[in-house]
Amino acid sequence: MNYFITGASGFIGKRLVKKILERDGSVVYFLVRAMEGDSVAKLREYWGVDEARAIPIVGDLTQPLLGVSKTDAKKITKKITHFFHLAAVYDLKAPAEVQQRANVDGTRSTVQFAESIDAKHFHLFSSIASAGLFEGLFREDMFEEAENLENPYFRTKHDSEGIVRRECKLPWRIYRPAIVVGDSRTGEMDKIDGPYYFFKLIQKLRKLLPPWVPAIGIEGGRINVVPVDFVVNAVDHIAHMRNEDGKCFHLVDPSPMRVGDLLNTISRAAHAPQMSIRINAALFGFIPRHMRKALMALTPVRRVRHAIMKDLGLPDDILTFVNYPTRFDCRETTRVLKGTDIAVPPLDTYAWRLWDYWERHLDPDLSIDRSLKGQVGGKVVLITGASSGIGKATAWKMAEAGAIVVTIARDKEQLEATQREFEASGHKLEAYVGDITDFAQVDDLVARIIADHGAVDVLINNAGRSIRRAVENSFDRFHDFERTMQLNYFGALRLTMGVLPKMMEKKRGQVINISSIGVLTNAPRFSAYVASKAAMDAWTRCAASEFADRGIDFTTINMPLVRTPMIAPTKLYDHVPTLAPDEAANLIADAVVHKQVRIATRLGIFGQVLHATLPRVAQIVMNTSFRMFPDSDASKHKTEGGMPEMPSADQIAFSQIMRGIHF
Repeated sequence: MNYFITGASGFIGKRLVKKILERDGSVVYFLVRAMEGDSVAKLREYWGVDEARAIPIVGDLTQPLLGVSKTDAKKITKKITHFFHLAAVYDLKAPAEVQQRANVDGTRSTVQFAESIDAKHFHLFSSIASAGLFEGLFREDMFEEAENLENPYFRTKHDSEGIVRRECKLPWRIYRPAIVVGDSRTGEMDKIDGPYYFFKLIQKLRKLLPPWVPAIGIEGGRINVVPVDFVVNAVDHIAHMRNEDGKCFHLVDPSPMRVGDLLNTISRAAHAPQMSIRINAALFGFIPRHMRKALMALTPVRRVRHAIMKDLGLPDDILTFVNYPTRFDCRETTRVLKGTDIAVPPLDTYAWRLWDYWERHLDPDLSIDRSLKGQVGGKVVLITGASSGIGKATAWKMAEAGAIVVTIARDKEQLEATQREFEASGHKLEAYVGDITDFAQVDDLVARIIADHGAVDVLINNAGRSIRRAVENSFDRFHDFERTMQLNYFGALRLTMGVLPKMMEKKRGQVINISSIGVLTNAPRFSAYVASKAAMDAWTRCAASEFADRGIDFTTINMPLVRTPMIAPTKLYDHVPTLAPDEAANLIADAVVHKQVRIATRLGIFGQVLHATLPRVAQIVMNTSFRMFPDSDASKHKTEGGMPEMPSADQIAFSQIMRGIHF
């Protein structure tokens, strides 16, 4: 039996051809453009056949009679039993004129060509999109009843189906697949579409929160998804049945999930938090359509919506489809598949395969140069306090990635020793001795660095001072608050203000501020330190809003407790979980690569949420830690009889649970 297929190289078409070629004696002719000749060998390899059973026909979907030469057309005239038309634009974001040319004009040209070669049966791959946004149940025998076809994709799929119904003189069958996802056996998929738009959001939630934390999500209509292997098997079976011409078949899930349930199924597969609290998108339906359009036409609203959707990795018009109003009857499909093992498998049986394949092959981050070298190679990275601790570990990573690493530190001898260490390993550290609490020195240092290196591409405000002392032991030590603020806020701010003008000139740059988890958890005993970091955090949020359209990114890292010389005087910290400087440097490297607005641990975010929602409970938790871990002897101005160096069992247990918190 001979077949002709358009769209044979597409996601569904390639698999349908493979299925058809499993039939004894089948020969497939398939349309290819002249420029796609090199892909023929790969297709044959995928199908497992030679040139005798998979024969390319050169043509173009947008040309009259598919642009097939008379010689090629003559070879297949009266030989084609089944003609399958799959070629189309399946992209909701494609320009309307492109969709019109391919989906509507292309279908008309295909029908005329199939008639010209006297094919026996014509099969059209349509879509449930041909129903538009129909309110209610759309049956397989319905067509003209489609409504709300403003979207170009919906309109062109509807119109192309109309061409077959009204103009095709051959016996025809129409298939309307639901949203097609990857193979239920392998997870294989070729593009991000339908529910895949939400995968990035789910991945972000997984990074932010442990899987047991309930999340806030959305609820909407029933989204009908089917795996590609079901579609291929169903079409192959239905196409070869007798006496089914002139009918339409819905290749859909008879029991579709609501949006919230579908997203939770994917979240479970991804080991991400499930959306226990859902906001129904239908709530926005009370706003008249013309008012919604007018509102979205306002520049501020449009920019905010675009920014939010971009940050979440969602298309701008996704809410239209979240609140999907159409249900699909599939009694004809159920009837013809009765007695076979062809059925839509439950999503929860293969969702993990879809997720695994997406994360390994389709995650947008995979196609972007996300290496540290790709971000900082040859660029000037200024790190304050790189002679030890986090700063030194970060400088090392940046130097290994090919950055021009510049640092400012006060201790000349330690700085020179660090420089020699870098040189011994084949790296270079451009060092400037200075105190950033002295504004005159800061201004001079900025001028020298710009004169020597042109501009700073990445500024990492790492140098800081921490004081661990309760307020009740600080009544006579107001200078603790002054000197902490002078370095952590005013010094960092003065330096940042110095490098921003050049970043503005270049229309690019990044400022990374090393803040503290204490800002999120309101750690007792660190009021001076947390207040200074909170001040810089607040300034950064304001500045980031101003520079959002200037190409300059701001990142705040609410760093958990790190084992550095700064915490060495507190001997208790020798026995509690802390990050190593290299681990902290990894967080900074991640900020350089991904340019997040904020990086924080799950515990830090949980602490912030707890303080925002249950402030009294948060106070009790932090007061417990305050009383459990008393001040050190030095902070009490005592020399003996104070806090033991070895922690108690309660202290060890609490520190393990509250890993990274400042005590």
